[in-house]
Amino acid sequence: MAEQYGVRFLGELPLDIRIREEADGGSPTVVAAPQSARAQAYFKMARRAAARLATLNKDYSSVFPKITVEAT
Repeated sequence: MAEQYGVRFLGELPLDIRIREEADGGSPTVVAAPQSARAQAYFKMARRAAARLATLNKDYSSVFPKITVEAT
């Protein structure tokens, strides 16, 4: 799907009923079972996303007001 839409593939997450059960119980998988393969998939994807975001150009111009000077 990433290739189809021309975006970078960051990872895949497992379909595991324990992910829902742990989240519903108040402990996401990365807290409930941080050493599990399913939690490691989340950590790996988060690292890839963070690394990708760190390489993007940052444009802060939109947060500053536009100042125009009128000729008199």
